[in-house]
Amino acid sequence: MVPPVDHFIALTSHVATLTAETPPFTVATLVTGARLDSWLAVGLLLAGALYLYGTHRLRMRGDRWPVGRTIAFLGPGLGTLALVTVSGIGGYDTTLLSVHMLQHMALSMVAPIFLALGAPVTLALRTLPARPRRTLLAALHSKVAAVLAFPLVAFGIFVANPFALYFTSLYEQTLRHEWLHEVMHAHFIATGCLFFWPLLGRDPLPGRWPYPARALLMLLSVPFHTVLGLTIMQQKTLLGGDWYPSLNLSWMDPWADQVTAGGVLWAGGELVSVTMLAVLVVQWIKQSRQEAARIDRQLDREEAAQAAADAAAAAGSAQADADGAPHDHEITSPLRMSA
Repeated sequence: MVPPVDHFIALTSHVATLTAETPPFTVATLVTGARLDSWLAVGLLLAGALYLYGTHRLRMRGDRWPVGRTIAFLGPGLGTLALVTVSGIGGYDTTLLSVHMLQHMALSMVAPIFLALGAPVTLALRTLPARPRRTLLAALHSKVAAVLAFPLVAFGIFVANPFALYFTSLYEQTLRHEWLHEVMHAHFIATGCLFFWPLLGRDPLPGRWPYPARALLMLLSVPFHTVLGLTIMQQKTLLGGDWYPSLNLSWMDPWADQVTAGGVLWAGGELVSVTMLAVLVVQWIKQSRQEAARIDRQLDREEAAQAAADAAAAAGSAQADADGAPHDHEITSPLRMSA
């Protein structure tokens, strides 16, 4: 066990070092503060490489893969994850609560939407060998996946997690322990994917609802971000305990930064939710048009089949009449009969 005095000295030394090396956050720090040696950077590169390899395999066998899906997955999907974790934003996520909230929004709401639009599960099912494909299908159809991907369960996890994180001592622990901070990042991504992927419905995941129910669920999520953001803005205590004041940054007021953080969460949550709601409505309209076109084609086929059947019946009837009618040499003239 670390003696309290030694722990205090170590913490004071860490804070002093951090303060000495932490200039004010600017746009330039997005580049100068980048960290390319993190495990997340390696994971992002690996995910992008695997996705591109999958699309390459499809092209090699003559199959097509929509370019828009690739752009969505690699660009605003993995790109957003990289922007808020590998760039300078990631370097300030334990220094400014407002930066952390921006990171929170990107990891749990922005990136998962575009990752889902990239349909990586569908790509994997189309390119994996038989045995891994069966394993993936078994996982998708498992009871655990069915429970976690059920929209109400995913909605509850998505909504409750921020309250459990920020209004307990858990958030302070993530600031003091780097490994726990990284777990929090992964948790944000996972909960966002659980919530948004079944709603978008690009991949064959369990728990997909009809579009009206999806839109209603998305609409219900809007007030929770408002409540969470306003609550943080009006808090009488600082999130993270004494972590932010102990940094002693002359250019940062922890109280003002917390108000900014609440505003970021409030405005950002509403913006993403309304945008997502619009996407669902557009998908709903598109599906309705496709369904109407499918029904029209089915009716056209049925009408064509009925017309062909009627024509065949008419032709058969005409042939039968022709076969049953007397020929010319069989017709006896009345004069000949009288003779």
